[in-house]
Amino acid sequence: MSSAEPLGPALRGMALSLLLRLAWRNLLRHRRRNGLLLAAVMVGMAATVLSNALVRGYQFDLRDDAVDNLNGHMKVLPPGWLDDPRAALQVNLPPALRAGAPNPEMGLIAEGAIWTTRIRVPAVVLSERETRGVELVGIDPVAEQGLSFAGDLERSGEGLTDAGDARVLLGRALADALETDVGRRVVIVAQDAAGASVEMGFRVVGVFDEPGRVRELAYALTGRDRLAVQLGMTGVSELSVRFIDPSADHLAHARAALTAALPGADIRDWRTLDPLASGMFDIIDAVLYVWLVIVLVALGFGLVNTLASAVIERMREFGLLRALGMRARYVLAQVVLESVLVTLLGVVLGIGGGIALVGLLHEGIDLSAWSSATALIGIGNLLVPRVLPADILLVFVAALIFALVGSIYPAWRAVAPAPLAALHGGRT
Repeated sequence: MSSAEPLGPALRGMALSLLLRLAWRNLLRHRRRNGLLLAAVMVGMAATVLSNALVRGYQFDLRDDAVDNLNGHMKVLPPGWLDDPRAALQVNLPPALRAGAPNPEMGLIAEGAIWTTRIRVPAVVLSERETRGVELVGIDPVAEQGLSFAGDLERSGEGLTDAGDARVLLGRALADALETDVGRRVVIVAQDAAGASVEMGFRVVGVFDEPGRVRELAYALTGRDRLAVQLGMTGVSELSVRFIDPSADHLAHARAALTAALPGADIRDWRTLDPLASGMFDIIDAVLYVWLVIVLVALGFGLVNTLASAVIERMREFGLLRALGMRARYVLAQVVLESVLVTLLGVVLGIGGGIALVGLLHEGIDLSAWSSATALIGIGNLLVPRVLPADILLVFVAALIFALVGSIYPAWRAVAPAPLAALHGGRT
C-alpha cells in the first residue's frame, strides 16, 4: 500500500483527464440536444450583453446630461448660494483658476480636467409683448466648449464671441413665449451685488435649440465679464469642473485639492447638484443586477430541465459505468463537467456575439423621431450602447456559477439509483 500512495495524485490527474474526454465526447455524441442548449445559452448571453449595453448607454447619457446642464462633475459655490442664489454671494478665485489656465498647485492638471467660471442670477426678461422669469447666466463661450451645453449650441443667428460680449442668447421656447427673435432688444431685470434692482438692455444675438423645452425656457446666456460689471460683482457665482476621468477616486482627490485651496467654499459634485439624475443612475444599477439574475435563473431552469432529461435517457449508461467500477463521485463529476463545458462555450460565444452586435451600433441609435418623448426621460437624440468590462466579467462568472449550481440536481439523479437499478433504467 505504501508503494502505491505516491501514485494517488497522478491517478487523480488521469481520472480528471479521462472525465474531460468522456464529457466532451458525450457532448459531441448528442449533437442535437446539446446544440439546442448551446444555442439557447448563446442567444441568452448575446441578448443580455446587448440589452445591458443599451441600458448602460442610457444610464451614462443621463449622467452626461446632468453634467452638461451647467453642473460639471464638480462645482465650487459660495456658501448658501443653492438656497438663495443672488449676486451678493460670490467666490473670489485665484487669477489662474478664474481664467481656466493650468494650475498644478490646485491639483487640477490641464490634461485631467477643464473648468470655467460663471455668474448666475435669477432674472426677469421683458420683450415688447411678454414677460418671463429666467436664470441669467454669464459665461465665457470659449471655455464652455466641451464643458456644458452652452459651448456647443445649435442656433439661429450668431453666438457669443467672448466673455465680454454684451448681447444675449435665448432658447427657442423662451423666444417664442416672449414673441421676440434675433436682432430684437429685450430688457432683463435682476438684483446687483448691493441688492438693488437693475435694468439691463440686451440685443438678441441668437436663438438656440435644445432637445425638449426645459433648457430653452430656463436660461438666457450673455458674456460673463460684461455681466459682472453690470451687477457690480468682483467675484463669480461658481467654478464648474469637468473631468476626463470622473471616477470616484478622481473626484475625491479633486475635492480635497479644492477644499484645501478654497477653505469655506461649498464644493458639490454632480450627484448632489442633481439628486434626481443621481438617484436614477443608482436605480439603473440595481435594475441591471435584477435583470441579470432573472436571465440567469431562466438559464438555470432550462439547464436543469435539459440535463435531467439527458440523465434519464442515459441512466443505463451510468449504471453500466458504476457496475464496471467507476465511483459515484466520478459519474457526478462527469455530468457537472458536461454542463460546465457546454455553458462555458455558450457563454463565450454569446458574449462575443453580444459585443459584436454592440460594435455594429457604435455610431448610436437615432432617436430624433421621438425627441419630444425621449427628452422627458433624459435621453438625447442619439443612444450609444456602452459595454463595461466589469459587466462582461460579472455576466461570465455569474453564468458559470449558475451552470455549476444548476447541474448538481441532474448529477445527483445520475448516481442516486443503485448500479443494478440504473441498469434497468432507474427502476428498482
